[in-house]
Amino acid sequence: QVQLVESGGGLVQPGGSLRLSCTASVRTFGSYAMGWFRQAPGKEREFVAAITWSGGATSLADSVKDRFNIYRENAKNTVYLQMNSLKPEDTAVYYCAAKGTQSLLTSNASGVQYWGKGTLVSVSS
Repeated sequence: QVQLVESGGGLVQPGGSLRLSCTASVRTFGSYAMGWFRQAPGKEREFVAAITWSGGATSLADSVKDRFNIYRENAKNTVYLQMNSLKPEDTAVYYCAAKGTQSLLTSNASGVQYWGKGTLVSVSS
């Protein structure tokens, strides 16, 4: 069983930045593709970003492509989501996801094996 714990959420003004972290309790973290999804109030969960087990490839949703970045430190069992130029529409609970595969997670979260409990990001003035 893999436990994923997110941190770094909070309240930020429009145009500000946050960095989310997701730490996994597993010895073989480097065997998992990781990703971030988010769910805004009253909306469906949506894909935000994904990264392969090695960090060699990433994918970002079009809505965040020029503002967010995903990267990982396998030695720390942690994946990060750097969020810049935040907008009110980025307000959501952000969830970390893991899948034991070498490929990127897909936008529909197909095959995701583990989810974190989420961290709330609020963008408001």
